[in-house]
Amino acid sequence: MTGYCGCSYLSAMRKRKVMSKLILAFLFLAAAASAQTRVERFVHLIVIAGTINPVTAEFIHESIRVSHDKGALALVIRLDTPGGLLASTHAIVKDILGAPLPVIVYVAPSGAGAGSAGMFITIAAHVAAMAPATNIGAAHPVGLTGEGAGKVLEEKLENFVASYGEAIAHKRGRNVQWAIEAVRKSTAITEVKALELNVIDLIAGDLEALLEQASGRVIEVSGENVELDLAGAQVVSLEMRPGQKFVNLLADPNIAYILMIAGLLGLYLEFSNPGLFFPGVTGIICLLLALTAFQVLPINFTGVALILVGAVLLVAEALTPSFGILGIGGIIAFILGSLMLFDVAGERLVVDRAIVFTTVAIASTLVLAVGYLAFRAQRRKPAMGKEALVGKIGQVVTRLSPRGKVRVRGEIWNAESDETIEVGEEVIINSVTDLRLKVKRA
Repeated sequence: MTGYCGCSYLSAMRKRKVMSKLILAFLFLAAAASAQTRVERFVHLIVIAGTINPVTAEFIHESIRVSHDKGALALVIRLDTPGGLLASTHAIVKDILGAPLPVIVYVAPSGAGAGSAGMFITIAAHVAAMAPATNIGAAHPVGLTGEGAGKVLEEKLENFVASYGEAIAHKRGRNVQWAIEAVRKSTAITEVKALELNVIDLIAGDLEALLEQASGRVIEVSGENVELDLAGAQVVSLEMRPGQKFVNLLADPNIAYILMIAGLLGLYLEFSNPGLFFPGVTGIICLLLALTAFQVLPINFTGVALILVGAVLLVAEALTPSFGILGIGGIIAFILGSLMLFDVAGERLVVDRAIVFTTVAIASTLVLAVGYLAFRAQRRKPAMGKEALVGKIGQVVTRLSPRGKVRVRGEIWNAESDETIEVGEEVIINSVTDLRLKVKRA
């Protein structure tokens, strides 16, 4: 009886152990499956804050490809831009319209805006959203000014950009009329008005609310209708490569302009004071960085030429005073060149006017001041050496007939004169040759 009970007890213990292992294995598999499900449900997020340029276009293109390859449910572009290059905008819009996965453009955070190029990017998205206290619009292209051919070209450019906005809005089922007005009249509206006019799809306070509200919407991706299921999805951020971040920073027109002026000033200081090295090295580095930015930004070469002419005139005024004529001409050329530096038809990249006038004032003052000091130094008589003796007064120690000795600054010098001069008389030194003074009676 005892043996029988012992066997039953051992058998029951084995069963419990087996059941416990099965339960643990089941829980482990369930947790793994749940974790895998959570990892698979994610969206990618990129942040575009600043001007639209080739670097941002390349970054968005790469982000769309990476998001699709890694199986992201969608790509969210958080946008805050005053505008940028028309060519880069075309590339971004083309990538978004042909994206193999949903692309959501979210104008955020509060206080942000989608101006000019940002408007086209926003309305091109599968889902367009804005945060509270944001704005969108003002997409009129910056064209040529003046009469005749310039006016005709400006009208053609405006018509092209307006039709471009109309085509994007029609493709996404948004307000076509407003898209045209945003170009022709530079209309800008808040997020509330944008939702009311069917310019955007929703207003969301944060990313979580954005994904929640976007869920359930049916959109067209690559010719197929797709229902979004983004609620609760994990947000994974994508970052620019270090090189992209650096060039994107330089692509700001204000930074590129300051680097160019700093480079010119550095080289001027080095050439006017050879041997300092620091201004020259710094100037070369700044110019190289500016040239890197100019490879990305559209440059008006007339503006560059005017800046160089202005710099030359300022240097000329400092070295050969012309009663201000060269200096005034240099400052005017400097200002005109600075204002025209990025004045390219169709682009909204300009240097801030406050930066232009402040930089011109500082650069002009520095160039004129350094040039004036150098000019005075060149005109000043030598204070040391043989040359410093010319023009000084001496006293005859031994009779000059024609040679003798004179005392100058407490030193006795051999001297000669074309006339006989007695001891004690004062003489003026005309020149110094081989440690012998050429003098005349004072």
